[in-house]
Amino acid sequence: MYQLLATSPMGLESIVAKEVQELGYETTVENGRVLFEGDEKAIVKANLWLRTADRVKIVVGRFNATTFDELFEKTKSLPWENVIGAQGMFPVQGKSVKSKLFSVSDCQAIVKKAIVERLKHVYSIKGWIDESGSKYQVEVSLLKDEALLTIDTSGSGLHKRGYRLAQGEAPMKETLAAALVRLTNWSGETPFIDPFCGSGTLAIEAALIAQNIAPGFNRSFASEEWDIIPEGLYDQLRQEADEVALYDKEIDIVASDIDPRMVEIAKANAVEVGLGDIIKFTVQDVHDLVVPEGPVSIIGNPPYGERIGERSEVEAMYKHLGEILNKNNQVSLYMLTSYKEFEPLVGTKATKKRKLFNGYIECTYYQYWGKRSK
Repeated sequence: MYQLLATSPMGLESIVAKEVQELGYETTVENGRVLFEGDEKAIVKANLWLRTADRVKIVVGRFNATTFDELFEKTKSLPWENVIGAQGMFPVQGKSVKSKLFSVSDCQAIVKKAIVERLKHVYSIKGWIDESGSKYQVEVSLLKDEALLTIDTSGSGLHKRGYRLAQGEAPMKETLAAALVRLTNWSGETPFIDPFCGSGTLAIEAALIAQNIAPGFNRSFASEEWDIIPEGLYDQLRQEADEVALYDKEIDIVASDIDPRMVEIAKANAVEVGLGDIIKFTVQDVHDLVVPEGPVSIIGNPPYGERIGERSEVEAMYKHLGEILNKNNQVSLYMLTSYKEFEPLVGTKATKKRKLFNGYIECTYYQYWGKRSK
């Protein structure tokens, strides 16, 4: 068994934890991370299925260190050979926050040296370690003098699903988009509208959720090459994921944007992931949005009005969203924006609000819940 760690964007730890629990594992939540225990199968499942986590790492050790000697000795005493093979390549990256050992380059060098000493001893290697095999990305993270040593199992961040051929100027990460959909509890039973679709990420992630398609289905992971992962396990679990996908489930998703170029990009991205026939893309101003009768979810990441001259346009958009809410009390509206005056413009307080970051921009996710049909 390994202690595993799913890294989480700030404010989304509970969503990541819920996803890990749905895979069958008990969780402990900390700032920016969700810890759980599991075997090799857990590593594969987490990489294939976690929609909202950034990465999945193996925790090799955790201890206090205030001197370089202490960091070296405690690192060397850890069982690195349980993961890293004799020819393994193990670059070390690091970070240090509020710790006595603040020189990141020194910490990286010391951890590297300690692992080399450990593996040379365990594998009876004389001279240099080969490092011509699979890659095991090691990280030493120091926070308030506590060192956390991990190995990344994912490779590229989990937001890289493999379908985004192109994007706009400020694309939303796929993991954040999936989290926004998960926070609505929308699962495909009612219409879904994104009136500010950009490169289509929200609509695509919503479709993947509704059809129960594993987000990591179309990409590879660093740990696929590792000796500890049984041969064929990734392929087997991809096959199982394929069998539980609901490809034939009828879903009603409409995604629109005022920019024709972005709509073409969104269409291409949807085709790449196999959802070209599922999502209806249109070029449309939000003021022309037609909302069907009955329960419907409108989810979006509208312009924030940060450029000069945009403010009045953005305020008019937000007021229009309020008018839509007034016309149909079964509309659920979910908008992520950094615009502080959103609620007064919509004309009513949100049912629920959540602070989130879109990149480095602090935003609020405003949630207006529609009336449920009997």
